[in-house]
Amino acid sequence: MAEEPHPPRHPTTPDEELLEAETTAILSELTDAQRVLRIQDELRAGFRTLNHIGKAVSFFGSARTPRDHPRYQAAREMARTLGHEGFAIITGGGPGIMEAANRGAREAGVPSVGLGIDLPNEQGVNQYVDVELNFHYFFARKVMFVRYASGFVVYPGGFGTLDELFEAATLRQTEKIRYFPIVLIGSDYWGGLVSWLRDSVLVEGNIGPADVSTMAVCDEAADVLHILEDVDHRRPRAA
Repeated sequence: MAEEPHPPRHPTTPDEELLEAETTAILSELTDAQRVLRIQDELRAGFRTLNHIGKAVSFFGSARTPRDHPRYQAAREMARTLGHEGFAIITGGGPGIMEAANRGAREAGVPSVGLGIDLPNEQGVNQYVDVELNFHYFFARKVMFVRYASGFVVYPGGFGTLDELFEAATLRQTEKIRYFPIVLIGSDYWGGLVSWLRDSVLVEGNIGPADVSTMAVCDEAADVLHILEDVDHRRPRAA
């Protein structure tokens, strides 16, 4: 005997409300006109808050990295080093690597930006964020990570980290952004991925050689700084 269909439930996040609005599993709570207004407000708030940030770098990495992990300390030190060179630090505002980077930014006295996202069971931004923005929509948040950064510094992480990494790689491949370094920290973690891209994806003809070289694998802060300083930085808007 077939099971009775479950009644539609309320969405747990605005992203789910938007993306599942055409399904029978989720109650559609807004009209498309209302959704467009919410998206517009979210983009406007990001532009208004970040338009004077100056040169900056976006940090990514696992939210599950504990404070006593060597990677946490390394990310904190990396952010502090880049901060002393005048880079503001932008993260997703959460725990783990994000917290470490925000902590290093605060210690360096540069803007420590946290772009939070509305997720089930999420506990808000970490205590080291000085410039806080909270987003309902992942895609609006992604605009800010790229638009206001001069590059990405990517520590080991999971799906969210990989999502941001390949988003930037795709934008570079399609020339939606240019001169935008993607620096992967930790050859032991990322070496296999880059080898797979080179030995399988490139060999199959699905990407080009430049797409692989877009990603720089580094272990030393000096190398990261050299890469980031060798690009044209985002400039703050005139008042």
